[in-house]
Amino acid sequence: MRTAFRQQGFVVIPNVLSGEEIAAGREIVSAMLEQQPVADDHVGPYFLWPRFTPQGHPLLDFYRETGIGELARQLLRTDLAVRDPDFAQVATTIPPWPHRPGGPHVDGLTPGEPDGRPGTFSLLAGAWLTDHNRQHRGNLWIWPGTHLRFGQYLAEHGADALTRIDEMNPGPYPKIELGEPTQALGSAGSVLFAHYLLAHNIGGHDGATGEGRRETVYYRLHASGHRERWREAVTNPLAEFRP
Repeated sequence: MRTAFRQQGFVVIPNVLSGEEIAAGREIVSAMLEQQPVADDHVGPYFLWPRFTPQGHPLLDFYRETGIGELARQLLRTDLAVRDPDFAQVATTIPPWPHRPGGPHVDGLTPGEPDGRPGTFSLLAGAWLTDHNRQHRGNLWIWPGTHLRFGQYLAEHGADALTRIDEMNPGPYPKIELGEPTQALGSAGSVLFAHYLLAHNIGGHDGATGEGRRETVYYRLHASGHRERWREAVTNPLAEFRP
């Protein structure tokens, strides 16, 4: 799995969450959607972005209790830890939404950090609360290997090219060789890990009206010290990861 991650830029780990943990995660998401409901006629993606405070948050507890951070650490160099995330993204897709992404993007650039640094991180972790066993059910679309080609682009153009959004439109993502996309597949309870630079985008949901929504909780994870060495991390994209 480490080899696949280094080569492809992502890996899906099955059976991370137990049935009880899946149910607990869905209960948290349901409660949040009751407070910020989707319009009755809405189809397609609907996101919530809860930030974690010093008082905590149910999705931070969920992250810790399910061991996602410890699992992510097994991809990183042995001298690096994983910082607790500052926020989560609740990503839902309501059918029918027969969408096909025209291209990919990279996260954290619009807007960047308050100090002007682009919002880079080490790993995207997605906890799947519903099945992704079939294609076109809200699956994440991924362009394998693009984390390495993006890293080469930044090595040639400089890490600060991430702040020059006009050079990476549309997307934002640079004009590099993308190859063919694939859709991430697996059952509920799986966890997807994707490299920060990996080209990705949300896919459509071809289910019928009334079919259950796709639910994923994403966390953006920083290896210890990432913010101080972000330029190295994006110009040498395997620098934070173990062989």
